[in-house]
Amino acid sequence: MLRFILVRLASAVPTLLLVIAVAFLMVRAAPGGPFDAERVLPPETAANLAAAYHLDEPLPVQFARYLGGVLRGDLGPSYYYRDYEVQELIAAALPVTALLAGLAAAVALVVGLAAGACAALTANSGTDRLVTGLAMTGISVPVFVIAPLMVLAFAVHLGWFPASWTGGGRGERLVLPVIALALPHIAFLARLTRGSLLEVLSADFIRAARAQGLGTWRVLRVHALKPALLPVVSYLGPALASLLTGAVVVEAVFGIPGLGQLFVRSGLNRDYTLVLGIVIFYAALIIVLNLVVDLVYGWLDPRVRAR
Repeated sequence: MLRFILVRLASAVPTLLLVIAVAFLMVRAAPGGPFDAERVLPPETAANLAAAYHLDEPLPVQFARYLGGVLRGDLGPSYYYRDYEVQELIAAALPVTALLAGLAAAVALVVGLAAGACAALTANSGTDRLVTGLAMTGISVPVFVIAPLMVLAFAVHLGWFPASWTGGGRGERLVLPVIALALPHIAFLARLTRGSLLEVLSADFIRAARAQGLGTWRVLRVHALKPALLPVVSYLGPALASLLTGAVVVEAVFGIPGLGQLFVRSGLNRDYTLVLGIVIFYAALIIVLNLVVDLVYGWLDPRVRAR
């Protein structure tokens, strides 16, 4: 298992370095600068600011300086939020996004697995067709459509939940964002679970277990569930990444002060270091989450660890 972890970490390092390099070049290639404003700065002031933040140095020197800071755990100062380091801003916004994505992941897993298992156990019935139809609808409608529709229906017309982060209690304001973020993943997980479980239930070892007189729920819990979860676990890596990136849209719709909204504002403000810091944080977090998914997959299927 230790070798398995080390191999995965070694392969993640070049990926992270590539992400840093590409993000750095793309940010620098964007028009405008971090200190551009409605009024044009005097040339002396602009030159002093560029020198203070090393923006007057050649691009390779800037990248080497920035990469050295990243390796030391220093993401640099924010160009827009004065007197704040990038890591301080990320640390302040992270708990909100982590809470939102974590709750959405839990809801998606519980509801998606239950719906998929129910559809598989009642294959070709009305329940199966209902779950399959709802899953197709959930997959087809993107988050940026679901979220405003939920606000219109449940906040504006029915008044059940607040329309923004500043309204209602702590629990009430989480309901609509969490559901909006979780719905597409509930649909994917339901379809994956249904297809995988149907395949496992038709296997020979399941027939042998049933021939021994075991009940349906015991067969499902003891014999069928673990192998049926393999495709679901494979999906969890991209799903967790999608939850984090999808939170950008949800946070913008509901006015949630998380990493997504901070990222959008940093882009509009041309805050180079904050944009880069959030991109690097997301990339590192996704790599770690994928490593965790690989470990879970290796636990479910020991053959993976031998590769």
